[in-house]
Amino acid sequence: MVADSECISIEAAEALVTSAFEAVGAPEANAKSVATALVAAEAEGQVGHGFSRIADYAAQAKSGKVKADARPRHKATGLSALSVDAGNGFAYPALDAAIDWGIQTAQEHGCASMGISRSHHCGALSVQVDKIAQAGLIGIMVANSPPAMAPWGAHKGIFGTNPIAFSAPRADQPPLVIDLSLSRVARGKVMHAKKTGAEIPEGWALGPDGEPTTDPETALSGTMLPIGDAKGTALALMVEVLAACLAGANLSQDVSSFFTSDGPPPGAGQFLMALRPGDAGDFGVRLEALLGSIEALDGARLPGTRRIEALAQAKADGIRVPVAYLETARALAAG
Repeated sequence: MVADSECISIEAAEALVTSAFEAVGAPEANAKSVATALVAAEAEGQVGHGFSRIADYAAQAKSGKVKADARPRHKATGLSALSVDAGNGFAYPALDAAIDWGIQTAQEHGCASMGISRSHHCGALSVQVDKIAQAGLIGIMVANSPPAMAPWGAHKGIFGTNPIAFSAPRADQPPLVIDLSLSRVARGKVMHAKKTGAEIPEGWALGPDGEPTTDPETALSGTMLPIGDAKGTALALMVEVLAACLAGANLSQDVSSFFTSDGPPPGAGQFLMALRPGDAGDFGVRLEALLGSIEALDGARLPGTRRIEALAQAKADGIRVPVAYLETARALAAG
């Protein structure tokens, strides 16, 4: 047993985090939405998007940087297109509304697109696209975030880490889920390292001087390195067009920090699509043939395999969470 961590069941974790956010002004529905997403991320092993975010979210709710009681408002902008205004509240209630509408619309019409504006940190995208795949649909999601990556060859952060996620349903197995940050690692992992007093590996980030660093605090004031060098920043630009320009949200360079309680609301954006595969031939058979050919190769591993394993273990044995994060949640819940 790790001395500075504690095991907690998924149900108990959701109840605790719900109480914590109700205590800082979130209505029950909003608090449950936030709790479910954070706990799901923790259960997947995405620690940078789980309990480590509770203190920051709560501080922002108290300062008014995020409106804990905001109710997302949405309107259809076409037969299969939806615009959602998160109202400078938490991203998760807006995502719930968008995905519920998108699933119903895609099942009826074949596809749906959902843009979310005036939003906040949206955590692990895998949690969201999995919901779409569980409904028998293909899911795609992109999101922008505060400036953290420079265009290739430059040193000023213009793009966020701008993650991309994809999901596809499988008949007899958990969905295929792919979730990746366009930086070499998610920035939340750097913040987690700072909070836990750990160094980061060289190659994750550069300091403000453009030099490599292993110090997370220096990294947070510098820039993250992109995956695939120039290709990574080209993908970040594509995400920016969808999540900011198309969704009507702030550009990453105008999105305020997800970590600090001062400053204006982030105003970040997310963009999702849901696609019904039923009209494209025998999708399931073709998908399984593709995935089977990958799994048959020595040394190959399908993306998301570790996530599935982590979820299974969390459901069976509970989640092991740093005690400091649990104490924060308990103190908030106690008022």
